[in-house]
This record gives sequence, C-alpha cells and structure tokens, in this order.
Amino acid sequence: MRIAVLCIGLLGLLVFVLGLGVSLMRGSSRTNFGYTPDPTDRLYKMVRAHGNAAEYSPMLAVLILLLAIRGTGPWISLLCVLATVFRYLHAVGMIMCKSLDRPDPLRFLGALGTYMTGVALALAVIF
Repeated sequence: MRIAVLCIGLLGLLVFVLGLGVSLMRGSSRTNFGYTPDPTDRLYKMVRAHGNAAEYSPMLAVLILLLAIRGTGPWISLLCVLATVFRYLHAVGMIMCKSLDRPDPLRFLGALGTYMTGVALALAVIF
C-alpha cells in the first residue's frame, strides 16, 4: 500500500508542478490567456505536457488506489511504479524536445509505457 500511495502522490505532484510551471511561464512571457500553437514554443510545450498529465494521471491514480485497497501482489506494485515513471518520462520528453512535431524517444517511451501499464492496471482491476 505504501508504494501505491507514493505513486499516487507523485502523479498528483506531476500535475500540480506542471501547472505551476505553466503559470510561471505565462507570467514571464506576459501571456495571460492562450498560447502560440508553435511546436517549438516553450509555453506551448508546457501547456501540452500539463494537459497530457492531467488527462492520464487521475485515471492511473484511481486504478492504483483500487488495486492498493484490494491488497494485490508485488507485480502490481511494479506496475504502479512503472506507470508513474512513464508519466514523468513523457512530461520530460515533451518539455525538453526541440519540437513537438518531431518524434522524441522519451515522449514515445513515456506514452507507450503509459498505455501498456494503464491497460495492465485496468485489467488487474477487472480481473
């Protein structure tokens, strides 16, 4: 249960730190609303990284919580850790890449890992 709680906390931290990053970037660029849809623009990349984290992290947190309440085995803990790591890799890949319109290995690995661990966690909840 401790690993699950840690992963849930880290997923929440990711969403809020990325949100704070967007706010700080808006302040420094004096952009109160919207953004330039330029795939190389730092604010655009931050907004997209935050939006993507906000889309996937809550569902992962719910799945992790449900499985933790059930008290399943160590392989579930591994899935929880991996899901969390993949979310962080994805965010770093989005922010650090030169452009969002080009492939990035971290972003790809983070997305693929999120899909794989998310499906595995959902199946573990079902079965």
